[in-house]
Amino acid sequence: MTRKIVELGVELGPLTLRSPLIGASGTVGSVVDFVGVSVPAAYGAMVAKSVAGKPWAGRAAPRIAPAGVGMINGIGIQNPGIDAWVAEVGPQIASAGVPVWGSSVGTESDEFALVSKGLEAAGVQAVEINLSCPNLHGGGLIAFDPGASAAVVSAVRGAISVPIGAKLAPDASSIAEVAGAVAKAGADWVVVANTAMGAAIDIETRRPKISGFIGGYSGPPLKPIALRCVVEIHRQHPELAIIGCGGVMCGKDVIEYLMAGASAVAVGTAHFAEPKVGKRLLAEIDRWCRRHKIGSVRELVGTVQEW
Repeated sequence: MTRKIVELGVELGPLTLRSPLIGASGTVGSVVDFVGVSVPAAYGAMVAKSVAGKPWAGRAAPRIAPAGVGMINGIGIQNPGIDAWVAEVGPQIASAGVPVWGSSVGTESDEFALVSKGLEAAGVQAVEINLSCPNLHGGGLIAFDPGASAAVVSAVRGAISVPIGAKLAPDASSIAEVAGAVAKAGADWVVVANTAMGAAIDIETRRPKISGFIGGYSGPPLKPIALRCVVEIHRQHPELAIIGCGGVMCGKDVIEYLMAGASAVAVGTAHFAEPKVGKRLLAEIDRWCRRHKIGSVRELVGTVQEW
């Protein structure tokens, strides 16, 4: 008997991806240094760690700590700057075995645009605009402000020709409003969402578990929050492509995001415990789809039934 094949490819804005899985920025290094310990064929794309116009030193140690069943981090986007990144990573992108997307970050629109131009020149297939790192600028995120977010996206859209996505913050007062603003400014999709703001204290030392105290909280507890964000955006902007992101640990998590309205799903913190997690997730998705007689994961997008 011939085994039924489940179509795992998805559509994300102007792109067709071979898999619904995306390697989340900040968890797969520069991508080219992660593919050797992972299963790159399991992913539709991987997003390199964010890079700025000039080198950023990041925060002092400690920068990562457990927090309940999740993780808190305050890396501060340590990076070598776009020129050094292009020189080191650029020549390796074509041989990575997976579509490589860049991630641009900055303090103003012109810096985002400059970095994005460098990423495109290096050969990335898309650029993710990081508007929402929770351990920069004292918590005053660009992603909290629809107008500021749109201005950055507009500057990047005017500077490059490859597709772009905007990474949003789950702590925004109205993430759907921000999503609408960046879509109007030229974003092809939104990434929903970055880590949530959190803190943790070591009660033996009475010190914060990370040097900056406030950091990004990720892992399984983030999923209901990010899922709510996906639902809100999909309800108000059903035509906007979404990458769901937060707390994915198993295939059912991916399916849940798809049903909520995401077209693709990013995997992040799970990589730290299981670098080859993508292969397992795809196998679990495949089994679930065959059991429920689903021929393509695209059939699942936005199919949640309201009470």
